[in-house]
Amino acid sequence: MTSTSAPTPGRPLAAALAEAAETAGHAPSIHNTQPWRWRVGTDALDLYADRSRSLPATDPDGRMLLTSCAAALHHAQVALAAEGLLTAVELLPTPAEPDHLARVTITGTAPVTPEAVRLVQAIGMRHTDRRPTIEEELTADQIEQLRQAAAAQGVHLHRLTPDQTTELAVAVSRAEDVAAADPALVAETTRWTGGDRPDGTGVPADVIPDRRPQTDVGERDFAVPGTLRIGGEHDKHAAYVVLFSDTDEPRDWLRAGQAMSAAWLRATELGIAVLPFSQVIEVDATRQLLRRMLADLGYAHLVLRLGIADPDHVGPPRTPRLDAAHTIEIDPAARAAGPAV
Repeated sequence: MTSTSAPTPGRPLAAALAEAAETAGHAPSIHNTQPWRWRVGTDALDLYADRSRSLPATDPDGRMLLTSCAAALHHAQVALAAEGLLTAVELLPTPAEPDHLARVTITGTAPVTPEAVRLVQAIGMRHTDRRPTIEEELTADQIEQLRQAAAAQGVHLHRLTPDQTTELAVAVSRAEDVAAADPALVAETTRWTGGDRPDGTGVPADVIPDRRPQTDVGERDFAVPGTLRIGGEHDKHAAYVVLFSDTDEPRDWLRAGQAMSAAWLRATELGIAVLPFSQVIEVDATRQLLRRMLADLGYAHLVLRLGIADPDHVGPPRTPRLDAAHTIEIDPAARAAGPAV
């Protein structure tokens, strides 16, 4: 592939790592909790889980926390690639410290490719879109491109058949019923959609539809009114895909987050709107239903709705983000000096 530029010679490596961590802050996360923390060293970038922004009622096992953090990890990888930096990623590098999720080290430099530039630009455009989709089918080639993006991260992507989509609708409805009957879970959701949550986090009203959309698969009920105007469309032409892997361990949840990011950024390039469905993963019973839908051949990590949003309606704004000072710590040695790119 033709290159566009080479890395800037003499630039401090720590500066590139810090900028990548800041770019990673735009990654998607459950309820926009942004549950990550970065430590910038002289020659490495370390990712940690920040449990102060976890969801103990919604996500007691930390599945979605790790998936969210790993989406940020992939965003950082994309940012570094757009700087002409080659990286190696070690997942769970410190067994005695399970919240140390990944270490990114620089292994060399390379010309910046057009693909790397497009992906980092997609980070600036990516957002969750809860509006119904229009009557335009996705092509087999588009789905295949997303499948390849996920596969590059070691995760499978399966498009649900119409019958499986009906089963998904039942599973989502069941997960919503479970959530509505749990006072702790309702309270937690309310906090992150309008309660006393950290500034720069949560799901604001302007990204939640002003009424329940007409959809085959029901969306998450945030239990608060939204202000996002939607038309009368019905998402019957949307496609639903499942990200899954052969095993179901924390390392798999991390890879699923990287795959979610990779597929979502590719979808953004292709003009495809994405809406994640994590509620069926959060409830043990419905997660098992998804496994049966996969003929017990894999473990589901996330469902994504894919479609084309109505170009005649204004799309939702991007959700707020934490200031980098809350998520990035720079090692004193990295501030003082460090090897140049």
